[in-house]
Amino acid sequence: MRVKIHFIGIGGIGVSALAQYCLSKNHKVSGSDLVSSEITDFLKKSGAEIFIGPHSTKNLAEGTGLVIYSPAVKSDNPEFKEAQKLGIKIQSYPQALGDLTKKYFTIAVSGTHGKSTTTAMIALVLIKAGFNPTVILGTKLKEFGNSNFHLGGIPNSKATLRGVPHSVRSSQIPDSKILVIEADEWQASFLNYWPKIIVLTNIEKEHLDYYKDLNHILKTYKEYLSHLPKDGVLVVNGDDKNISKIKNQKSKFQIKIQNFSIKQKETKILKKILKIPGEHNIYNALAALTAARILNILDKVSLKALSGYKGAWRRYGVIKGEIDNKKITIISDYAHHPTEVRVTLEAVRQKFSNQKIWCVFQPHQYQRTHYLFDEFVNTFRQVQDNHFTDKMIVTDIYDVAGREKKKTKTEVSSRKLVEKVKKSDVIYLPKEKIINYLKNNLKVGDILIIMGAGDIYKLIGKF
Repeated sequence: MRVKIHFIGIGGIGVSALAQYCLSKNHKVSGSDLVSSEITDFLKKSGAEIFIGPHSTKNLAEGTGLVIYSPAVKSDNPEFKEAQKLGIKIQSYPQALGDLTKKYFTIAVSGTHGKSTTTAMIALVLIKAGFNPTVILGTKLKEFGNSNFHLGGIPNSKATLRGVPHSVRSSQIPDSKILVIEADEWQASFLNYWPKIIVLTNIEKEHLDYYKDLNHILKTYKEYLSHLPKDGVLVVNGDDKNISKIKNQKSKFQIKIQNFSIKQKETKILKKILKIPGEHNIYNALAALTAARILNILDKVSLKALSGYKGAWRRYGVIKGEIDNKKITIISDYAHHPTEVRVTLEAVRQKFSNQKIWCVFQPHQYQRTHYLFDEFVNTFRQVQDNHFTDKMIVTDIYDVAGREKKKTKTEVSSRKLVEKVKKSDVIYLPKEKIINYLKNNLKVGDILIIMGAGDIYKLIGKF
């Protein structure tokens, strides 16, 4: 049955993927967001009615049957309040996605780092093997038409499963449709999901605006793992010390656990074939390989798919650019946690060992910067001590609407962060001064990394 569905915060990376799913099912979709973006433009072209600017009760069309809102939307939002007043069914994005996970054979990828890349890798391996998964992703893929969504369904016949041995097709391949999702831990969103396979990449302190401490994070992950059914499978990074604290704890029933490790023999093969550098991406690929084996996909098929993976939007995206008639290489990356920053810059240095590397970093969210201030300081010091970059430019913190506390915004700043680092090659610059600084200092052949989860990637348009 066709339903009118309105999305509040439709430009969000997860919410927009769910909106595309609803469009693919022939529902009438509308949505609002404070600012326009590539994502809202794409949705408009795809058939959604988009409202840009302050949220308004006028955005709810007559006959709207469901309102889905981003977790960042507050209860005093006028569209949210109007939906309540009119008695329209209201769901958060995680609740709506959670309903889908109950209808599909769901593979959910979780963890502090590597979710998007691992989800993308698993999806592409499954497609290569002849499965046709529906995919809801936290980034855009060229293979999906530069979208964060792929509509799948049941394969036409089991004979189309190229990467699965004939002997196991009839008994091992699930008859239900497959859904592959990126399952976020912010505000414990993943507690709404009911997957058959959970892939767990790593666990660190993050989202401390919601979680009290690491113990709170581990407790929440443990509850999430209990959502696996009796025949479910947990795919985990066997080298992660925080995962080891929860994976073997007793639950209501014994689930099957599949470990992957950087020590396994496939690591050497992946180092040779992966186009994206860094040990962290070896881990992501190992996770995808392990998940594929659960569905009896042959390794040769998985490795072929992984060897062709070129990265995703803002995940080590390499672009050839030019500034002031000087040709340079630009790398766009989403890293915004201290660990992500360090491992990404280390990977870039390994790839470009003899070239000058510049990094423009935009911290994401005042509260994250506040809670992880010391970790950021140590990371920037390590980066410079190990010569991962020649110069790091830290610009102002990206203000996340609806998720910041006024007090925190006065306590922390990028300038204070740089002053604490006390490294001559780590400097602060406001965003409007970055381009001129780079014009005056970049040389032909230099590497420029544009890093952060906010809007810093828009700088790339200047090159």
